Amino acid sequence: MIRFRSVVCLAFFIVVAPLSLQAQERTEIARAPLAVEIAERNVSFLARDLETGNSFVLEGSALSERFTPWSTFKVPNLLIALETGVADSLDAKRKWDETRRPAADYWPKDWRQDQTLRTAFKHSAVWYFRDVALDVGTERYRETLAQWNYGNTEVAEGSDIFWLDRTLKVSVEEQIAFLSALLDGRLAVAASSLEALAVASLAGEAEGLSLHGKTGAGPVESGNFDGAFEGWYVGFLMRSDRKPVVFALHARAGEHQALRSFRKDFAVRLLKDAGFLPVDFRG
Repeated sequence: MIRFRSVVCLAFFIVVAPLSLQAQERTEIARAPLAVEIAERNVSFLARDLETGNSFVLEGSALSERFTPWSTFKVPNLLIALETGVADSLDAKRKWDETRRPAADYWPKDWRQDQTLRTAFKHSAVWYFRDVALDVGTERYRETLAQWNYGNTEVAEGSDIFWLDRTLKVSVEEQIAFLSALLDGRLAVAASSLEALAVASLAGEAEGLSLHGKTGAGPVESGNFDGAFEGWYVGFLMRSDRKPVVFALHARAGEHQALRSFRKDFAVRLLKDAGFLPVDFRG
């Protein structure tokens, strides 16, 4: 049985304009009973119930350390594409130009074809979002990420890989802050864009709730795809009778295979242990 330790802490929250002081319950998930599942991985996890403000954190998590967002940046990137009009819907199609975006050896088959915004999000097709990045442009990214307080908000001039080359970085806490503000309606994102994100990110359903998430991963050492990897699973639970739950898991392992299914599976496990998902949930 997973053991929890609850503490009450005070945290500042931006509600609309002023800062307000709000009491929160922070429940710590003991790491020792999960040692076999975690194995040699370095794992951090945080979930927040937007209905109550209460949080669940895995013991020993590095919540404030910033990491490359990798493909979890497709969450804000999908929204930015829609909000700027670079994509008019999830069906916005782009043709794969093999000459301009040649396939690398590690590209899966799903990348090597034309994509819509919906399929590019689902398959994490990097070339599609690199094209989106060039159309959005540096200044619009900088302005939007600053308004959204997303990570360190850094975007290199003219870059179409700033979320992959260690320019843009974000912490577990900052992923949670972004999703909280987004789903609380504090980022002035259109309802149609939020609906599109919910459709594209759907990862599982049960009675009265749905799981939405995005994975991301990349090598710890730039270009070394045979070495250590870091990865994410970031998302939210939509509930029919209450506000959403937002969550973020970051992990490091000796190789990509050790993270491939672990990211989502372990996040779901922790969400079940926290009581946010039914024990028989299958994502």
